[in-house]
Amino acid sequence: MASTPVLDHPTTEAAAGRALPANLEAESAFLGAVLIDNRVLEELPVSVRPEHFFEPLHGRIFERILVLIDRQMVVTPVTLKPYFESDPAMTELGGTSYLLRLTADGHGLLAPRELAQQIYDLALLRELVSVGRELVEGALDTSEEVEPMRQIELAEASLFRVAEGASGASEAESFRGATSKALEMIETAINSGGHVSGKTTGLSSINEKCGGLHDSDLIILAGRPGMGKTSLATNIAFNCADRWLRDQRDGIEKSVGSPVAFFSLEMSCDQLATRILAEQAAIPSEALRMGKISRDDFQQLSYASQRLAELPLFIDDTPALTIGALRTRARRLKRRHDIGLIVVDYLQLLQGSGRSQDNRVNEISEISRGLKTLAKELQVPVIALSQLSRAVEQREDKRPMLSDLRESGSIEQDADMVWFVFREDYYVASREPKVPVGDDDMKAHEAHSAWQAEMERVFGLAELIIAKQRHGATGKVRMRFEPKITKFSDLADGEYRGEDLE
Repeated sequence: MASTPVLDHPTTEAAAGRALPANLEAESAFLGAVLIDNRVLEELPVSVRPEHFFEPLHGRIFERILVLIDRQMVVTPVTLKPYFESDPAMTELGGTSYLLRLTADGHGLLAPRELAQQIYDLALLRELVSVGRELVEGALDTSEEVEPMRQIELAEASLFRVAEGASGASEAESFRGATSKALEMIETAINSGGHVSGKTTGLSSINEKCGGLHDSDLIILAGRPGMGKTSLATNIAFNCADRWLRDQRDGIEKSVGSPVAFFSLEMSCDQLATRILAEQAAIPSEALRMGKISRDDFQQLSYASQRLAELPLFIDDTPALTIGALRTRARRLKRRHDIGLIVVDYLQLLQGSGRSQDNRVNEISEISRGLKTLAKELQVPVIALSQLSRAVEQREDKRPMLSDLRESGSIEQDADMVWFVFREDYYVASREPKVPVGDDDMKAHEAHSAWQAEMERVFGLAELIIAKQRHGATGKVRMRFEPKITKFSDLADGEYRGEDLE
C-alpha cells in the first residue's frame, strides 16, 4: 500500500539550526481521514482551523473542505479536484493525484482526534516561538525610548492570544467565518426568548431596546452625580453573573449571562457588596451600614449572603489604575474565570500611560481607545461609567446630551453605545418650596401642593437615554428606581416603558 507523502518544507528557523515544531505526516494523515469520512470533523476535541497547518497547501485543502461541508456537500478527492488543478504547490507534487494519495493508507482513521489535537498543539507552540522571538528582539532594541512596562503589557497580550488558541489571530477573517458568527448571534437571540443576542442586562426594557450587551462593544454609561449610574452598573453586573450561575445549575450550555469583572476605582469592594446585599435582601443599605436592622432582617441578609456566595462577580477595587494595568488584570480574569462582561467605574479615575504630556484630553482619548481595544481583544462588552460636565445644570431641561460628556470627542467616537441615566425626581426634590406655617400664606400652600403633586408624578421613575447606538435606533427607556436599596427594575405591566427621542 502506498505511503502518505511527506512534503519538503523550508523552515524559517534554519539559520538558528532549529526547526519549528511541526508534523507534516500528522497533517497528511488527518486530511486523509477527513476525506475518507467527513464525519471525523464532528467529533474533534479542538477547533482546528486552516492556519493551524504548517504546510500552506494543507491549510488551503482544509479550508476548501470546510467550505464544501458548509454547503452540505460530501467532500472526497474527486469533489476537491477542480479547486486545485491550477494550484502551483499541487502541480509540483504531481497534480491532483496528491489528493488521492492522502487517502491511500487510511491510517488517520485510527486516531483522528489525537491527530487534530497534535496539529493544534504544534500550531500553538509555533505561535509561542514567534512571540518569544518578538519579545527578545523588542527587549534588545534600545534604539527607541525604553518603556519596560509597555513591553510587559505587549508581552502579556501576545501570551494571552496564544493561551486562547488565537494562532494566526492577526490574519483577516474570511467572510464565511464572519457570516457564521453573525448567524450564531442571531440564533442566540431567537433561542433566548427575550430577543437578547448578547449578554443580558437583566432588565427586559433595556434588552428589548439594545438586544443585550454585544461582544467587543464599548458602552459608555454617563450621568451627573446622584443619578444612579453606579447603581445601574452594579445591577447589570449582578443580573448578568446571576443569570450565568442559574443557567449553569440548570444545565443550560449557551447562557446569555456570564462571569463579570467589576473594576471599582471609586468604591471599595465591601461597599459594592453591601449594595448588592441590600438590593437582594430588600433592606436599605443605610440601615445595613448603621446596624439598624431587626433579627428577621439579619436572617434575611444571611440567607441572601449564602445564596450569593458562588456568584461569579469579581471585584477589583485597586485605586489609580492605569489603562495598561487594567487591561493586564482583565486578561488574567478572562484566562482564569472566562469573564464575559467588564464594568469600569469610572473612566475619569483611570490614568493614561504618561505619554500624553499632562494633556488631559489626550489622556482621556488614550483611555477610551484602550477600553475599546480591550473589548475587541477579549471579545466581551465593556461598560465604562463616565462623568458629565456641569453644563447640564445650567439648562432648564436637565436631560443630558452627547456634548455633555467630559472630553466628549474621543469618548463619543470610540463608544458603540452611549447611555445617560436621568432621574427627574432628583431635580424636583431640590426645588422643594418652603413649607408653609399656618393657614395665612395661601400662595405658599398652593406652591407646596403643586410641588407635592409633581413629586408624586415623577418619584421612583428613571430614564435611560440611549443617545448613540451602532446596532439600532436611539431612544429612551423608562424604569423604576428604588433609592433606598439602589435598585433599578422594569416598570410593571401597563406602565409606559419607552419612547423614541425627538
